[in-house]
Amino acid sequence: MTSSETKPTQQTDTRLVAWVRQAAPYIHAFRGKTFVIAFGGEVLESDAAQKLIHDIALLDSMGIHLVLVHGARPQIDAEMQARGLTPRFHNGLRVTDAETLACVKRAMGVSRIEIEALLSQGLPNTPMAGGFLRVTGGNFITAKPVGVVDGVDFLFTGAVRKIIAEEIRADLDQENVVLITPIGASPTGEIFNLAWEEVAEAVAVAVQADKLIYLCDAPGLVDKAGDLIDAISGDEAEQLLKRKVQQSTDAARVLPGALRACRAGVGRVHFLDRRTDGAMLMEFFTREGIGTVLTAAPLARLREATHEDVGAILALIAPLEADGTLVRRGRERLEMEITRFSLLEHDGVIVGCAALYPFSGDKAAELACLAVMADYQRAGYGDQLRRHIEERARKMKLKRLFVLTTRTAHWFVERGFVERGVDALPAAKRDLYNFQRRSKVFVKAL
Repeated sequence: MTSSETKPTQQTDTRLVAWVRQAAPYIHAFRGKTFVIAFGGEVLESDAAQKLIHDIALLDSMGIHLVLVHGARPQIDAEMQARGLTPRFHNGLRVTDAETLACVKRAMGVSRIEIEALLSQGLPNTPMAGGFLRVTGGNFITAKPVGVVDGVDFLFTGAVRKIIAEEIRADLDQENVVLITPIGASPTGEIFNLAWEEVAEAVAVAVQADKLIYLCDAPGLVDKAGDLIDAISGDEAEQLLKRKVQQSTDAARVLPGALRACRAGVGRVHFLDRRTDGAMLMEFFTREGIGTVLTAAPLARLREATHEDVGAILALIAPLEADGTLVRRGRERLEMEITRFSLLEHDGVIVGCAALYPFSGDKAAELACLAVMADYQRAGYGDQLRRHIEERARKMKLKRLFVLTTRTAHWFVERGFVERGVDALPAAKRDLYNFQRRSKVFVKAL
């Protein structure tokens, strides 16, 4: 094999460099943060287990504090079948009698041992090479019986009474990975079978996790049309529940708890497909993500620009200036006009901007420098900025809004703008019109 055959292509190198640079801010931001990762026993029955553990090791190497909460439903069912027992459920919750509890303890124990073994690997030529993950656990959960619901006695099925958060935090501070099995003891010494979804919610709230990640049986939450939802606020998630929008089995089971956790102080809740290789890496270290993220407030927000935003705006509009879509603006001009600009932030990153230049004597204003980062142009952010600028103009009691464009005429026409001649511009703007650029003029009544 020649050296030219083994050398990566320039294109491959460029993609790698671009990805690392895109991921770097997230890597810095996540160091020292606490992630609670929750998954059912189905993960252990597939090839995804090994890849998931590799990703967990990578997150740990970045200084992220990790709490893992696992389930074992299929393993419990298999153990019951082997003993000739029939699983019983009511409203999706297992009824745990004494014989079932014995199966639960065995299945949970075996599952935990298997996960610990996977986390202990140090095989060369794998993401675990050279790494050592200390795994800890303990009696972090105090449980109580579910009791009798709808006339059904759940027996040894329990609910979380208390999470010993300070002990979990102490282990995390020692750079340990905390592995939590959903079994809890009551103050009287009884053992209860707990739902891993409830345990994950309770643990995340107790330690005030920065992220709670549910690995589910679907790519994320969907809307009424069945389309994947990239990001959703708490209020929007509540509407999904009220309208009974159909979700996958796992997503439907965890959504109520996810909403409670979000409103109780957990930074963000992520819904990811457990079957997708590298789902957590794509969700956390790329701008567009891959699943659904739930936040207490909307992930995107509009605000007015300040002088600290000049550099970010210049970087945002540079590609559009380069291809002629926007007129070039120097830093000095932008600093002088910064109060004209409104910004749209997504997850703390400025992804869009627009400016309003009023001509009060003519009761008109110009919508200028409307730009949205390429990765977000299908998210409706351009419309959000346009509507915001229109509202600013209305508050100033202006009657019409105009825009000059060479590349995006149809976009504005579709939003109620009508093409006019240069004579429709205010006199002060008309005197500055660049006849070489030949921008088209579009006007909208407010």
